[in-house]
Amino acid sequence: MKDVVVIDRLSLKKEKEKVMSYFLIDLLYGSSWISKLSSPFLRLILCKSHAVSRLIGVYQRSSFSKKNIKTFIKDYQVDEKEFEKPSSSFSCFDEFFIRKLKKKARPIDERTHHATCPADGRYLCFQNISSIKSFWIKGRAFNLKTFLNDPKLSALYEQGSMVIARLCPSDYHRFHFPVSGIASKPVLINGPLYSVNPIALYKNFCILQENKRVVTQIDSDHFGKVAYIEIGATNVGSIHQTFKINSPVHKGEEKGYFSFGGSCVVILFEKGKIELDQDLCQNTLKGFETKAKMGQSLGFISN
Repeated sequence: MKDVVVIDRLSLKKEKEKVMSYFLIDLLYGSSWISKLSSPFLRLILCKSHAVSRLIGVYQRSSFSKKNIKTFIKDYQVDEKEFEKPSSSFSCFDEFFIRKLKKKARPIDERTHHATCPADGRYLCFQNISSIKSFWIKGRAFNLKTFLNDPKLSALYEQGSMVIARLCPSDYHRFHFPVSGIASKPVLINGPLYSVNPIALYKNFCILQENKRVVTQIDSDHFGKVAYIEIGATNVGSIHQTFKINSPVHKGEEKGYFSFGGSCVVILFEKGKIELDQDLCQNTLKGFETKAKMGQSLGFISN
């Protein structure tokens, strides 16, 4: 199975990502004869049925899972200094997983005409959604109408910009608003829980339009109407919203959090409303995700 390599936005260095459950992902999405033989059955059990994710969730919320916290922090080099409270105070692994950070740990780009990264993650950025077709050759074509499950809403973003932020299990798993404005009531679109690991996405990008997802519309102050979509993934059946519906929200403010597992956030902008940061788009064109932090610049108002 091909290694997952990302570019760190600050150091500009390429990093090999440590993939959690590497063997299982290889079985689900690999190209070996073992994978081809076992993947249909495993996907049915692990991805199309939410029962396994629920069972894993029960364990991660139990006191038995607490013993895994220290090992996880060490293995994935998670910075404890950023935690709002010490790791010893967490009663279970899920409590550690949905941890809050100190406010100074993620400075927000306060420039009025800049949108910010909504989460810690690995970013793919497309100035024009149409360029996705040339990025993912395999699998069915990505369909915006299917993704949003709303033809009228999808029409707003047909020639717009798309940002995909993939969160790894080791990441901070709370997600935030990239712009200020008024946020609508989130709309749930049910679906399976396929992995959003790039190994899976490169095989079938349409996972994004099939997985369980939640769509929120933001009537922003400077960037027009912005669509914010949280996507569940394998072992992530729960997407929690913490913001106040139909009330003013501010850039950098917490929107919600994911329970245990990998997950994904997608942001859609209308055509001509944002100029995504060049480094993020260039890395995407080269076939690399960019490792970025919540609060960093995502792009600025297009002239």
